[in-house]
Amino acid sequence: MTMIADTQNPSLAQRITDRGLRPTPQREVVYQVILAKRDHPTAEEVFARVKILMSTISLATVYNCLEALVQYGLIKQVNFVREPTRYCPNLHEHAHFHDEASGKIHDIDIPADLMARLRSLLPAGYAAVSVDLSFRGSVRSAPAPAAHNN
Repeated sequence: MTMIADTQNPSLAQRITDRGLRPTPQREVVYQVILAKRDHPTAEEVFARVKILMSTISLATVYNCLEALVQYGLIKQVNFVREPTRYCPNLHEHAHFHDEASGKIHDIDIPADLMARLRSLLPAGYAAVSVDLSFRGSVRSAPAPAAHNN
């Protein structure tokens, strides 16, 4: 197995253990890869990055690691209609903006008061366990300069 020294980061193992999950080298390297570049990668993108650090890992193992990390609350799944699942290490309540032109996903902070207002819209007697809010779009074009009449 080929790994860089930092994949045995004790703080990663401790974070995993603190959530009640057994830290394995595979889980640690998958978690490290997601934390290192917070660009909301797909499982296949995670696999490609992990493969550089741990050449013997399989795609199935990466999927299993991702599932465990999600189940134990270390990362979140981000789902967009008709697109592969992506993974996000930001555990704070936030929204996502999907730039349709570049494919990039951006975290959007939502103020606590706005989140509370959104939760207040639920039917009486219901409470949301989580809120998934996403925006789609692209960079706005700059407005054309105004024409001058002389």
